This record gives sequence, structure tokens and C-alpha cells, in this order.
Amino acid sequence: MSNDKKNPAAGNAPSSNFVRAIVDNDLAAGTHKRDGMPEVITRFPPEPNGYLHIGHAKSICLNFGLARDYDGRCHLRFDDTNPEKEDQEYVDTIMDSVKWLGFSWEQGGTEYLHYASDYFGKLYEMAEYLIRTGKAYVDSQSAEEMSKNRGNFGTPGTNSRFRDRPVEESLQIFRDMKAGKYKDGEHVLRAKMSEDAMASPIMTNRDPALYRIRHAHHHRTGDDWCIYPMYDYTHPVSDALEDITHSLCTLEFQDHRPFYDWLVETLADGGFFQRPVPRQYEFARLNLTYVVTSKRKLRQLVDDGVVTGWDDPRMPTIVGLRRRGYTPESIQLFCDRIGVSKADGWIDMGTLEGALRDDLDPKAPRAIAVLRPLKLIVDNFPEGEAHACSSPVHPHHPEWGNRSFPFTRELWIEQEDFMETPAKGYFRFTPPVDGQPGSRVRLKYGYVVECTGYDKDADGKVTAVYVNYFPDSKSGTPGADNYKVKGNITWVSAATALEAEVRLYDRLFLEPQPDAGGKDFKAALNPNALETVTAYLEPGMKDAVADQRFQFERHGYFVADRVDSQPGKPVFNRVTTLKDSWGK
Repeated sequence: MSNDKKNPAAGNAPSSNFVRAIVDNDLAAGTHKRDGMPEVITRFPPEPNGYLHIGHAKSICLNFGLARDYDGRCHLRFDDTNPEKEDQEYVDTIMDSVKWLGFSWEQGGTEYLHYASDYFGKLYEMAEYLIRTGKAYVDSQSAEEMSKNRGNFGTPGTNSRFRDRPVEESLQIFRDMKAGKYKDGEHVLRAKMSEDAMASPIMTNRDPALYRIRHAHHHRTGDDWCIYPMYDYTHPVSDALEDITHSLCTLEFQDHRPFYDWLVETLADGGFFQRPVPRQYEFARLNLTYVVTSKRKLRQLVDDGVVTGWDDPRMPTIVGLRRRGYTPESIQLFCDRIGVSKADGWIDMGTLEGALRDDLDPKAPRAIAVLRPLKLIVDNFPEGEAHACSSPVHPHHPEWGNRSFPFTRELWIEQEDFMETPAKGYFRFTPPVDGQPGSRVRLKYGYVVECTGYDKDADGKVTAVYVNYFPDSKSGTPGADNYKVKGNITWVSAATALEAEVRLYDRLFLEPQPDAGGKDFKAALNPNALETVTAYLEPGMKDAVADQRFQFERHGYFVADRVDSQPGKPVFNRVTTLKDSWGK
């Protein structure tokens, strides 16, 4: 199966994805063939302790995309084993984000929605089995002792003095831990993968912790438990209980794979799972320039008031990208283009913005907006009259029809469309000089006009430009061809234009890797990441509804803000510019 056989977001050429080669080989070999079960079952296992970001989108697209393309299924599983940091709010937003991206954990009328906390009873039962078979023990060292005896990458660890604690003693203490008889940190349950595990060159093999004591309220199980399983223990067990075939993790979990394999094989030997057991594969996480994706740092941006919230359109969170105006299709296209590899690297933000432009260009209706308005007065146009002008809703979709807007005596144009002393190659409005007439410019979809003068205020700022129009030059009429002009600018009628708040968003950071090398990422914040202007839009834009996207001609792609837009009074966010001019 090619990489893009069933992927509607795929580009012209399949992207590099080593995981698909693994799946193809497994299918050919029948590695995960089981009666009545798909041969590809993946999972997306977020911890509900924050909002998902663009890096999680890569994992979502990979796991759900594989299940879709290979007629399998993907589970959504919440790794809710850390009660002090988790909340139902995060559960809700994660579910909403996955659905918004275009994926579902439902198949054949069954919802494959799971929580690690669903397995707390089974996890405990398996932990007792590991103790009884001599593969786990209760360690009563202090945290300081445990850290010291763990060693480091160049020094083997030292066995805990409790490592050979009798099985019945460990079992009783573990049960007393569950019963709430000990304080946080008094004991830890640790695995014993082998007799010389503490000498392993892989640090995560050195008697990894399985359970710790936490007297904390859990958002689902309440106060039923005061011991909670560690992620490295919970994750492989959950995979096996759910019959996951391909457990896909980012590269930082590569050293954890030996424990993953040992645990599922050991528990399969104990009759807890049927074979074949899941297999873990690691891929490079998404490193995107001009953003930070650390949950801690994103939370700091929110808590410090640098941004307005998790859904601030400058944030790389999925809720932020959604509010900014990104589409699910553009994010899927981006993830397909960058592929999946085992090599760490950086993806330029321009790749994400390019995917967005490619997605929006064929489907975003066109509109005219004047973002930095300057009054244009057509002296020889009759006061109170209006001539109807029109243009296509989309230049490549004639079936979408035309939009209409009036040409009146007073118009709005962009401030940059007039220059008192023109630079070389400037073809917009310039005033008469030394008896020579002012420049002629076509008002797009309207008439050719000639500049006759301008007004300035006491500070020297241009406040109005004056022109005369040529009645036989209207676009779309035979006379239009009689006028050859180089300038062609956008405009809206001052009498009918919609006044609207427009937020011009840009990248949040000025440096490609704002937090590299442990530097203060906030020092790289872009002070111009948001500019709010009062703009004038063609009158039909008053009917724009939340989340509706447009191309504002010459300016870029914009969306009606999903939070602040009101009926008849939309607020617009710039999603991206028409071209990538960042740093150029």
C-alpha cells in the first residue's frame, strides 16, 4: 500500500514514513493476525494535564492515519496516572481536538475510548504477581539514597539494601501501601528485570519504579487509591490489555523499550495476555521553528499574561491554531509532508504555513479589506450616487457566482497606495508635480482615476487623496481597454464599508529555536506578534460567521474569530500572509 493510497490529505508524492514499511512487513508476515481482530491497532495516549499542541497533532495523524489507511482502528487512551496534575478540562479539550482534526475512536458502533485508570485494579493484580514471582520488590530507601545508588551513565548502580527483601514482606508492605498505612515517599515498588539489572548501561533498566504512594484525589476514581502506577508500567500493560499491535512513541522512549518488552512478555508468561504482544516503535518528535512546545513553558506564557489563554491564536496549541484559522486538512497535509523518521531535525514554520496556503487557496472566498485606511475622494463623481461593481467570489470557481459592492464618491484605500514623493518603480497614487498630471491608477473592479491632489494635517500626515475618474473606463466594459495603467489597487466604499476589528497575527518568537540551549525563551518574544487595526471591508462581509475563512485580496488569509465574532459584527484574525516573507 502506498503512503497516500487512502489519505485524502496526501500531496502529489508520498512522504517518507518508515512506520508504514514496518506495518507492510507485519501484514505480509501475519505478525499480528488474530481471529476477528484487525491486524493494525494503534493508540493515541495523551496525559490529561494540558492542552495538545502541534507536536501532538503529528502523533494523532500518525496513529489515527495508520488505522484509517490499513483498515484498523485507533484507540484514544488517557494516561491519567498522575492525579495532582490532571483535570477533566484537559480530557474534554483533548477529545474535542482529536475530533476537530478529523479523526474518531469509534468503529463499527463501538467507542474505543479508554483511561489508564480503568485498569487500576488489573495493574495492581499484576504488580502482586510480579512480587510473588520475584520480579518486583518494595524499596524503602529515601529518595536521596535511591538517586545516589542509581549511578549514572558512566557508573553502574548499586543494589538497594531492600532488593532481596523476602517476597511475603514485600507483598505485605505493598498491600499496606494500598491500604493507606504509609506516607508519600515512604516506599516504592520497583521491578527486578534481572539479577544484574542495576549494572545495565541503560539507565531505565535499573530497577524501574512501578508504583509510588500519592495521597491525592483522582478526577475519575476519587479517593479509591493512594498508590498510583508509573507511566512506564502502565503504558505497556494498557497496550497489551487493549490488543494494540504497534505502539508508536517518540524517540525519548527508545531506552524504555527493553522494559516494555520485558514486562509484556513476563505478564504474558503469567497468563495475563495472549500473544502476540504489542511492539513499541519510536519516531522523531516534531521540532518546529519559532515555537515552543513544552507544556511548562506554554503554561508560563498563559500564567504570565503574555498570551490571552491556551487558545490565543499565537499559541502552537491545537485550540490556538484552530482559533487562528488553521484547517484540519492543512494540519493533516503538513503532517503528511514532513513524514515520519527516526532522525531528529527541525521543520521550518514556513512548511506549516505553506500547507495552510495550499489548502485555503482553492476554497477560500475572496474579499476586499482596507487595513490601514486613507480617504480617497473622487471629485467628479456625483454626490449621493453609487455604481455597482462586481468580482468573482473565487477566480477559479465561476459556479460560486459574483459578489457586488458600490463605487461611490468617497472611498477607502491603503495608506501605502499614495506616495507624496514616489520611489523608483512606484506605480500607485502620486500627486501632480511641476505642471505634470498625477498618476493614473485602476481601482480594481472599478474605474481608472487620476490623482489631482491631497490634504495633510498639521503634523504633515496625509489625510485625503483627490482624484478624477474616467466614466468610460469601468472594468468589464469595452472602454476599459482604452486605458493602459500599471497600478491596480483595492478599495472599498466609505459609505457602505463594514468597519471591523482585524487582528494581524505573526509568529510569537523572533528566533527559530527560542528555547535552545537552556536560554530564556521569553527574551525571544516578538513584540509585533499581534497588531490590532480598525479596517474597512466590502459590505457583504457583515454576514461572515465564526470560523469562516477568506482571502483578503493582496493581504492574506483571514478568519472570523470563533470567540469574539457576533452576528453582523465579525472580528477577523489573519491566519497567514499570501507569501512567506518571514525574515526576507
